Amino acid sequence: MATLKDIAEMAQVSIATVSRILNNDPTLSVPAQTRDNVLNAAKTLQYQKKKKSDPGIHICLIQWYSLQQEINDPYYLTLRHGVEDYCAKNGVILKRIFKDDVDIEQSLKGIDGIICLGKFSKNHIETLKKYNDAIILLDMDYENIKECSIILDFDLALKQAITYLHRLGHQKIGYLGAVEYLDDGQPYDDIRKKSFIKYAQEYHIDYENYLLEGEFTSESGYAMMSHMIHSQQLPTAIFAASDPIAIGAMKALNDYGYRVPTDISIIGFDNIDASNYTYPPLTTFYAPSFDMGQFGARLLHQAIKDHTKLLPMRIQLPCYLIERESCQAIL
Repeated sequence: MATLKDIAEMAQVSIATVSRILNNDPTLSVPAQTRDNVLNAAKTLQYQKKKKSDPGIHICLIQWYSLQQEINDPYYLTLRHGVEDYCAKNGVILKRIFKDDVDIEQSLKGIDGIICLGKFSKNHIETLKKYNDAIILLDMDYENIKECSIILDFDLALKQAITYLHRLGHQKIGYLGAVEYLDDGQPYDDIRKKSFIKYAQEYHIDYENYLLEGEFTSESGYAMMSHMIHSQQLPTAIFAASDPIAIGAMKALNDYGYRVPTDISIIGFDNIDASNYTYPPLTTFYAPSFDMGQFGARLLHQAIKDHTKLLPMRIQLPCYLIERESCQAIL
């Protein structure tokens, strides 16, 4: 019996694209030739969809961020791909919308569960629960959590980062981060910043004059690093809250005649593909965002199949330091 994978290989597209075309996803925009290739492959392979008596499980993925933000910061793109990959491989029908969908009631009609990806306010979550209380939150960390939330263990990662730099002899360490906002306009408290300050104080690190926040983009990393250079107050090491920020900071340092890591060591976060091709290769943290997306989709799918209610829980996935060449000991 033909599978979605067989069709994807014949049509030379992803499994997720095959699933969305065969399920007539109205939000999918692909060339007519691609759609024809998938339909012809399905016909050639004699693919049979599930009978109407078995409509399958429908999950809605609601994205907090814009397409442009996804392009600028691959972290969210990888998270989404994890959800899509699981759903495609397990026959789950996935609908993708954005948080500001003008007709949320219509969008959630016939949906069995919801995955919220990004930073949603508590009020927004409560509104969604009126339509469907089978909800999993990805990349959101709230106190007094009432939902199932899956996040990365940022606190442990920052402890590892500060400990690592401290062992290399660094006593002046800077932080380049970003401010994200909930859909109600309130700033979201980034655990990375809180943990950075906590462990910097624990190790008696000088950091107060080297703490800046902008956006999770290379342009912002370049601007923040340039500002720090112009202030003529430079640390001996930098922790950047994302690889794009770190890459932008490295570009600024190079443009102003500073050498990494001889003059300044730098650590990024996310381990995006580009981090292995910077000069020098960027020391960073592997953040299992793809796995987070897969795990969230699996938990929700299993709960729906078993007709069980998701318990309120906070699940943390560990991050791992990848040592490359952008850090060195103080000589």
